[in-house]
Amino acid sequence: MFARRIATNIPRVRAQASLFHSTAPAFVNLAKEIKNKAVIIGTPAAFSPACSSTHVPGFINHPKLKEAGQAFVISVNDPFVTKAWADSLDPSGKSGIRFLGDPSGEFTKALDLSFESSAIFGNDRSKRYVLLVEDGKVKEAFVEPDNTGLDVSAAEKVLG
Repeated sequence: MFARRIATNIPRVRAQASLFHSTAPAFVNLAKEIKNKAVIIGTPAAFSPACSSTHVPGFINHPKLKEAGQAFVISVNDPFVTKAWADSLDPSGKSGIRFLGDPSGEFTKALDLSFESSAIFGNDRSKRYVLLVEDGKVKEAFVEPDNTGLDVSAAEKVLG
């Protein structure tokens, strides 16, 4: 009986383990993704209070978002957390914003927009920022001077 119980549990464990696999993650090349105009919204962390209650919802609900071109939210989080955050903020996807995880912070570091935040978040994170991109070039950058505040990068100030 004991041997039979173990044998019947093995396939279930294997089936559950197969949900996670070592397939290479899908990376997004924003240079190739952006067609003409884009808004790139950098956030310190998914589910953080200001990001979730004000910063990103400000863009989701802004009437001029569509005029600004494609929209991306970048967060130094894994893709599972980033997707759950997107689902909580924009469940229907009506805004058209794509939420992208930057798990190791490489994109953020390449932009020189990371800061040491291990005391708060446990690792380096992204400054709060918004980049307006046109024809493959950053036209304007709105970077919070204190890294995480919400003033210069607010939707009303960026999109008008």
